Amino acid sequence: MSKMDALRAMREARYAQDQARAAQRSAPPRVRPQPTPRPAEASTPPAHDAEAQPDDELCGHRNMSGRTCTRERGHAAKSHRYS
Repeated sequence: MSKMDALRAMREARYAQDQARAAQRSAPPRVRPQPTPRPAEASTPPAHDAEAQPDDELCGHRNMSGRTCTRERGHAAKSHRYS
């Protein structure tokens, strides 16, 4: 067997191996179990503290660290003031 014949045989063996692997992958995909729906909970509005929500309405926008904007609701300023 010559060098070229050996290379051709190796290439054909690799091709056959890849075809077999592809046939295994084409099997139907696994079906994930659907999550069970949660039972409906009684929705009660959250209690607001008097300190956190003063009489005048605030913007209430929250930033990534959890701070809330202290400007009035619907302010025209592009930026928020957090505290």
